[in-house]
Amino acid sequence: MIRLDKYLSDSGLFTRREASRLIRAGAVTVDGSPCRDPAQKIDEDAADVTANGRPVGYARVRWFMLNKPADTVSTTDGDPKSVMNLFPPELRRIGLFPCGRLDIDTTGLLLITNDGPTAHDLLSPKKHCEKEYRFTCLPLADEQVRQLEEGIALSDFTSKPCRVTLDDPAHDREHGRIAVTEGKYHQIKRMFLAVGSEILALERTVFAGIPLDPDLAPGEWRALTPAEIEILSQNHIPDTGDSHGHIETTQR
Repeated sequence: MIRLDKYLSDSGLFTRREASRLIRAGAVTVDGSPCRDPAQKIDEDAADVTANGRPVGYARVRWFMLNKPADTVSTTDGDPKSVMNLFPPELRRIGLFPCGRLDIDTTGLLLITNDGPTAHDLLSPKKHCEKEYRFTCLPLADEQVRQLEEGIALSDFTSKPCRVTLDDPAHDREHGRIAVTEGKYHQIKRMFLAVGSEILALERTVFAGIPLDPDLAPGEWRALTPAEIEILSQNHIPDTGDSHGHIETTQR
């Protein structure tokens, strides 16, 4: 049971103040009857609520898939280049944030949510959720691919084994895919530099088993499907230890 004004504000359609004003004006009904008390407790799972004659649904948590364009940043701090500016105000008001980060010039799949516990768990280094990227780079030799896959000793850590697939090993050694299970700062770019190559373009195509929707143009987003949310729930097994302060801060 929650307050009626909180129910309306959690929907993302109204601020708490706007919700209270509508309720007191008699513009909100609960199960067909007008309710003028913002503090009225209702069953968020069963109540039939309308505002200005339109049904209002309640969602505890929301998950969205964004095709992040270049020249945007994965922040919520009011930066004019923030990916959150791609969402309408009514959704930004429900506390959405990026699940992980991508560098300003890295594009592709970025999950957006207001589900803090699940996002924290998915980004925990103990979880090892796989992220796959399509890359364009300076040409790679077989030995460089082997080094990348076995793990690279960098200044502050050694990368875990990963999977590298070239589009055409015989002829095209500048394009391929890499799948990693970590989320260190600029990790993929640093790995390629360490073996004498260089990332020229990077796009995330899969996160935790969910692929980027090919129908989403850069800057476009959509809600996750029930099947995709089920994939996340299968990945979401909360850590028993304290992983606070170690969630992914990757800007690849």
